[in-house]
Amino acid sequence: MHQVALCGAVQFGPHRTNLYNLREEVFTVASVTYEHVTKRFGDVAAVVDLDIHIKDREFLVFVGPSGCGKSTSLRMLAGLEEITEGTIKIGDRIVNNVPPKDRDIAMVFQSYALYPHMTVFDNMAFGLKLRKTPKDEIRKRVQEAARSLGIEDLLDRRPRQLSGGQRQRVAVGRAIVREPAVFLMDEPLSNLDAKLRVEARAEISRLHHRLGTTFIYVTHDQTEAMTMGSRICVLSAGVLQQLDSPQNLYDFPDNVFVAGFIGSPAMNFRRATVKQENGTLVVDTGDFSVVVPPERARQFPDAAGKEVIFGIRPEDIHDPQYVPSGVHTANIPVDVDVVEEMGNEKIVYVRDSEKRDLTPLVARIDPRSRPVIGEKVEVALNMDNVNMFDAATEKTLWVGEKHPTDW
Repeated sequence: MHQVALCGAVQFGPHRTNLYNLREEVFTVASVTYEHVTKRFGDVAAVVDLDIHIKDREFLVFVGPSGCGKSTSLRMLAGLEEITEGTIKIGDRIVNNVPPKDRDIAMVFQSYALYPHMTVFDNMAFGLKLRKTPKDEIRKRVQEAARSLGIEDLLDRRPRQLSGGQRQRVAVGRAIVREPAVFLMDEPLSNLDAKLRVEARAEISRLHHRLGTTFIYVTHDQTEAMTMGSRICVLSAGVLQQLDSPQNLYDFPDNVFVAGFIGSPAMNFRRATVKQENGTLVVDTGDFSVVVPPERARQFPDAAGKEVIFGIRPEDIHDPQYVPSGVHTANIPVDVDVVEEMGNEKIVYVRDSEKRDLTPLVARIDPRSRPVIGEKVEVALNMDNVNMFDAATEKTLWVGEKHPTDW
């Protein structure tokens, strides 16, 4: 662990002074390390050789489909699941055999787990009362946390009298007053409607910035992951696929799984052969053939002569009338299959007119476009942003420098 000075921030960690009266004081926050951690349930491996370091004050998100091991990874850190192999550290302290109550963490669950017979105040204060915290200190912490979350007028209510968004804030407030070194959140927004989820995402991000401590967050929603995380840990079948910043995951996916999971709608894929023709790199999918511009081709130095999985994101497929300036494009003929009007854009599904059995390409096009279902049109592929993956290993063939990241 290391020490950080923040003005007016909440103090976390084992060496704490007054929680809400800090001014230009030094406090301790915690990093988290998974060292080759594996968790098995019988013969089933839920997490396989997870080896990552989460830095002090970082907001790390575990993301992946159901059953990928993200909640299990969080529960092992919390002490709610035993580790089969490996080591977990909070700061420099190995916590494999440390009881959950002594790990200096606070967890917010999907269900919020509020006591229905208690008021909001008592729900938030319950953990402090168990620790024999003085009454004046409990009241101060609860009132300050409630004020920061905008729920100070709800302290006398019971959970049944609250909306879903208010319950979510109470659960977060209960974690804040604990003064944890690490916040753990297991899909805390999944019970909210779409509008409340957007608002709650922003609230949690502001809270992380204000408190300046370590947040570890689990979600299956890649939009949540992209908008909240300083880094994102993408899991599939218990195996780490990529750990990177949101922008690097989007621009430089390590494999087909990450490329297809990050982004909505998902990246389009076609199996293809790459050829070198007259000094240019050509991708032949069977239903269309496109030339990769020289600058992009240099980033795939080993692609020529290989069977690949060609990938292009929906936002890189345009109506030829509305292609952004400076973009190298390749036009291909298609039939319009489905049009989804979104107001600020159109989601259009198009197919090769001769190969109706193929999965359609999905395009996000300019709202000024007027595609008509059944008509034959051309779409323009932005060849500056195409991806290629080895067809056998599904790993990227891209070579180059990623965007720099603070983490």
